[in-house]
Amino acid sequence: MNHVQAPGDAPLCTQAMILAGGRGSRLRPYTDDRPKTMVEIPGTGTPIIGHQLTWLAEEGVTDVVISCGHMAEVLQNWLDATDLPVKVTTVVEPEPLGRGGGLKYAAPALPRQDEPWIATNSDIWTRFSLREMAAFHVERGATATLSLARPRMPWGAVETNEFGQVLDFIESPLSPYLINAGVYVFGPEFTALLPERGDHERLTFPRLARERRLAGFALPQGAYWRAIDTAKDLTEAARELAR
Repeated sequence: MNHVQAPGDAPLCTQAMILAGGRGSRLRPYTDDRPKTMVEIPGTGTPIIGHQLTWLAEEGVTDVVISCGHMAEVLQNWLDATDLPVKVTTVVEPEPLGRGGGLKYAAPALPRQDEPWIATNSDIWTRFSLREMAAFHVERGATATLSLARPRMPWGAVETNEFGQVLDFIESPLSPYLINAGVYVFGPEFTALLPERGDHERLTFPRLARERRLAGFALPQGAYWRAIDTAKDLTEAARELAR
């Protein structure tokens, strides 16, 4: 069986991996005593990874592998003490392997090796339909599909006309470019293409792009997405949640 079918014959990925080995140095002092994924979103009482697990469960995922390293015991203690919405297995890297190496090292823990799987970076807080992304992945016949977001720029923009006259000021406009949003769907054949060490985005994705086996799924308009990289991101996420 290659795919579990969702209502309406939409392909449904039921297994996922979260890359949670990062130190989060730009989030200090929040990360002085915990890994980045264990930093709480202000006003929720829940760490980033808790929001991710809830989202994955809502999207039909039943099994999650967490690839961890730095301060893994803090994450494991929280998992042990929390009523989780999915079955979770942790795999601890013996040494830093990079994101691609971390994926490859933890991949044998996925329960269904012949099925596609979702992967996400541990610092992403988002809400969109993984069912739609999985269907997109299958329709394109891709080996890997990455989500694409259009983030808001951290600066204000100035609009001018052809004479150089200023027409308007735009606060934090949407970027004209799509970026890698850090959520992926991988076919079962993808694991063999991962590096033992290093970053799959620099080593594996360019090869797949040249071979036209890499697809890009643009997040639907209105979908929530934020990368939690700095203390400012935490503040913005809390403000957005309050709205």
